[in-house]
Amino acid sequence: MKDIFKRGLPICALLLVTARFGISQSPPQPLQEARSLLAADKVSAAEAVLRAYLKIDPSSAEAHYLLGDVLFREQKARESLAEYTAGAKFKHPGAAELRIVASDYVLLGDFADADKWFSEVTAEAPNDPEAWYLLGRTKYNENRFAEAITSFEHVLALRPKDVQAEDNLGLSQQGLGHAEEAKAAFQRAIDWQRDKPVDPQPYLNLGILLTDQGDLSGAIQQLTTAAALAPDNPKIHEELGRALQAKGDFEGAQSQLERAVKLAPNAAALHFKLGQIYRHRGLTDRAQQEFAICGKLNGGHSSTEVPNPFSPATPQRP
Repeated sequence: MKDIFKRGLPICALLLVTARFGISQSPPQPLQEARSLLAADKVSAAEAVLRAYLKIDPSSAEAHYLLGDVLFREQKARESLAEYTAGAKFKHPGAAELRIVASDYVLLGDFADADKWFSEVTAEAPNDPEAWYLLGRTKYNENRFAEAITSFEHVLALRPKDVQAEDNLGLSQQGLGHAEEAKAAFQRAIDWQRDKPVDPQPYLNLGILLTDQGDLSGAIQQLTTAAALAPDNPKIHEELGRALQAKGDFEGAQSQLERAVKLAPNAAALHFKLGQIYRHRGLTDRAQQEFAICGKLNGGHSSTEVPNPFSPATPQRP
């Protein structure tokens, strides 16, 4: 996949930008139909139309690019990249196409190639705040925190008071060990949505930082707000449970960890933490049951990470 443009044509991408291709002034009717189906989130139907059309016109770059978008939405990154490779033989991809290809590399966990192609997108479209945002998230996942900060600062210059960019800037500052700068960024992201909170991530991230600093009351306040905004996020319940446990509220911590386990039953770490709380409260049988589940999951190589749908590692911006 890394030789996707043997002729030197750049490839990469992320984000669902179906309506922004503009490859042909008057695209054939099947391609218009495929776009309409994608707009209606009828992905399988769009795929069928595109595959049928490519049998008739296999040299249609737009059809290959649209099919690549479809396959990206279906989380089929390698197949998506193959379609962009095929389309590139007939027409140089634009920034919108490159964005999806870069996103394919994110899905594959290949952040170095994602960085390469997102950088190409920002070079072609330097005033696109979304491109800078996606590049920043990628650099964060590469632990290139200073460069991530620069990307998020570009977003904020182009789109002031962007809550997600400010929150990710805070995470990047935290990655550099700049706790106070991180705290200030998380607080700004919270303040910018004070009248109508929507995004739980700044509350979660500030809550985690405050727990680490020993400000348990402040942490619990932020994490309680995060849980109200995203009640089905297991990471939030895990962190709220951690803060409550640190404050000595084991009953409250138990409730939060039980909720987290219910939401993410295959996360071994959650079962272990819940088992520790049960053991502390004298619930020996229940503790042993949780430890046994933890051992079984670890033996089966299940993930120890607790899911957080909006973490920087997530390939798609909410």
